[in-house]
Amino acid sequence: MSLKAAYTKKTFRFNFDARTSRGQMEDKTSWFVKIWDAHHSDIIGIGECGPLPGLSIDYRPDFEKKLSATLDQIKHFASRDIATLPLRKILPIGYPSIVFGLETAVRDLSHGGRRMIFDNSFSKGLRIPINGLIWMGDSDIMLRQIDEKISKGFKCIKLKVGGINFDLECEILNHIRKRFSRDEITLRLDANGAFTGDNVMEKLRILSQFDIHSIEQPVKARLTVMAEVCRTSPIPVALDEELIGIEGRDKKASMLDQLKPHFIVIKPSLHGGISGTNEWIELAKDRNIGWWITSALESNIGLNAICQLTANHPISIPQGLGTGMIYERNILSPLTVDKGAIYLDPRGGWDVSMINEQ
Repeated sequence: MSLKAAYTKKTFRFNFDARTSRGQMEDKTSWFVKIWDAHHSDIIGIGECGPLPGLSIDYRPDFEKKLSATLDQIKHFASRDIATLPLRKILPIGYPSIVFGLETAVRDLSHGGRRMIFDNSFSKGLRIPINGLIWMGDSDIMLRQIDEKISKGFKCIKLKVGGINFDLECEILNHIRKRFSRDEITLRLDANGAFTGDNVMEKLRILSQFDIHSIEQPVKARLTVMAEVCRTSPIPVALDEELIGIEGRDKKASMLDQLKPHFIVIKPSLHGGISGTNEWIELAKDRNIGWWITSALESNIGLNAICQLTANHPISIPQGLGTGMIYERNILSPLTVDKGAIYLDPRGGWDVSMINEQ
């Protein structure tokens, strides 16, 4: 029988003041792809498309029109084709969140609509170590978050820098290092491109005194100074925004060969979906470049898919997968964060009725 496809649009409100270097966020919108067999409408594959305003290349006025047109193509295939669906011929170039959503929905349906995207160790209880993300705020708010994360067992803390007073940020880092050595707590920083070509090396020199594991995107993407920063930085450089919009294996390889970063930080919704993530990891491994995978404010549907995708690869360092509890009303799931790790609690279950609400 033929496949059916539709989508539901949902807006999630944050349950706290979500401040980033790009400003305050009050809510986040996602489009949920649903694919099913015409004669088995109770078995539905679900995927999440969640472009981020001001960051994703596919956050644009024609997004919903492009998503609808792509789903119309799905309807031309029979349900028996689900395992061999030629997604590369269907998926639109330049819309990574649509790629991620459709790849997830197809895999989910092929496993019986059970929110199993990959039949791997995560589905069977693997605990993936994650970093504890500290959101921007005044010093009291940030220090309170840090104390809370450490008390909950996180061994890796990630802080944003460049968005508030730099001296204050250094005071916060110094506060952590006075209490915990690098062997006790790993510190990651994310500048989101906040530094300039004129001040970046001085900023990195100052930050390096706090025994930092890595710093993401110290200057804006596509700046010519980035290659020099990667080569001379006293802190290992991880590229994030730099990966956005780069399509095709040759272009990805060329960027990595030119900039030679120490790490890349891969967000499936921004960097090419499941297939794009796998390609980035393969290219990084070939060049001895480290990597980790990060969610990008997805609901529990997208977060679950990213966790399962991550578990398909050897995990040697904490990943960035702990953002599932940030909304007032998220999709009920068995995803659980405990003692600095995320896993599927076998006692929990899924409730996707919210996605089917009209």
